[in-house]
Amino acid sequence: MIQRGLAALLVAGALAGSPATAPAASAGPTPRQTPRTSWGRPDLSGVWTNATLTRLERDPKLGDRPSLSPAEAAAIEGREAAHVARQSAPTDPAAKVTDLAEGCRDNTGVNCGYNVGWTDPGSTVMRVRGAPRASLLTVPSNGRIPAYRDGRRPAPRRGGSGEGGPADNPEQRALGERCILAFGTPSGPVMTSQLYNNNYQFLLTRDALVIVVEMVHDARVIRLDRKAHLPASIRPWMGDSIGWWEGDTLVAETTNFHLGQGYRGADENLKVTERFTRTAKDHVFYQFKVEDPTVWAEPWGGEYEFSPQKGQVYEYACHEGNYALEGILAGARAEEAKGGAADAYRNSPRSTASPITR
Repeated sequence: MIQRGLAALLVAGALAGSPATAPAASAGPTPRQTPRTSWGRPDLSGVWTNATLTRLERDPKLGDRPSLSPAEAAAIEGREAAHVARQSAPTDPAAKVTDLAEGCRDNTGVNCGYNVGWTDPGSTVMRVRGAPRASLLTVPSNGRIPAYRDGRRPAPRRGGSGEGGPADNPEQRALGERCILAFGTPSGPVMTSQLYNNNYQFLLTRDALVIVVEMVHDARVIRLDRKAHLPASIRPWMGDSIGWWEGDTLVAETTNFHLGQGYRGADENLKVTERFTRTAKDHVFYQFKVEDPTVWAEPWGGEYEFSPQKGQVYEYACHEGNYALEGILAGARAEEAKGGAADAYRNSPRSTASPITR
C-alpha cells in the first residue's frame, strides 16, 4: 500500500536542457557487496535513520579535528544514556514543573513541551568509516558554517496577509506549527536529525528516488528522468530536485526553493547538491554541499551515514487532536477584545521560521 501511494507521487515527462554538472566528490567508503536493483543500479530502497548525537557544527575548541577520540565519543554517549535513565524514572507527583526542566532539553519551566518520554534524538555519535565524528560538517575544515557575506544572517521573507503580528493570521505562524513542513530540517535538503522521528523510507525506481520523511509526513521526489530544473517561477516545498548517476553514486541537485522555506537565511539562490552511495547492506553514505554566493562567503558541506531502521515509517498525524494553532489565534483575539493588547501582539517578535509566501 505504501509503494502504491508513493508511485502516485512520481512525475513523468522530460524538460529540454543540458545535463547538470556535479561537484567533485570527497573520498568516501567503497561499496561492499551492495544490493542492486533488477536494472543494475545500487538499490537505495529501504527504511533508514540518521538519528545521532553528533552536532551539525563542530565545537570550536576541536579546531580542524573531524573525528572524536574513542574516549570523547564514549563520554557523549554515556551522558545521553544517563540522561535518559534519569528521566525515564517515575516522576514524583509532588514535583513542580520547574523541577522537570532537565528532561525538557531545549525548553524549561512552563515551556516544557517535550520531556524524554516523547523524544528520540539518537543514542550514539555518528560514525563514518568507523570513526566517531565531531560534526556532520567537514567543509570548511573547521566544521563550521562560513560567515555570512554581509556579516549577518538575512532576515526571513515576510509572508501571509498584510503586516500583522505573529498571532494575527495563521499564515504568519511557523511552517511546522501549520504541518506544512517538518520542524527543523529533517526533510531537507539538507537532511539533518531532529529531536524525534528521524526515520526515512527510500523508494528507488528507474525514474525517481522518493524519500518519505516520518517527521510531518514530508515526501521528496528526486526526478531521474529530466536533465533540467523547472522554470524559476515554479518553487515547490523542498525545492526542485533532479538526479543522475555517477558510477554507483546517485547525485541530486536541488534549486528553486520555495521562498517561504529557505535554509539558514538562503532561499532564492540556494543550491544543494547531495550524493547517495549504498556502501554496504547496512549503510548509505550521504554527502551534501550547500551554495548561495549571495548569502555565504563560500560553499560548505558535510557527510554522514544512514543506518537501517527496524520496522516501518508510520503516519505522522500532525494536526490530529492539535488545538495549538487555534488556541494561539483565539488567545490573541481575546487579548485584543480586552483593549490595548493588539499593539503588543503586533510588535512582538515574529517566529524564527520562515512563513509561507504567496
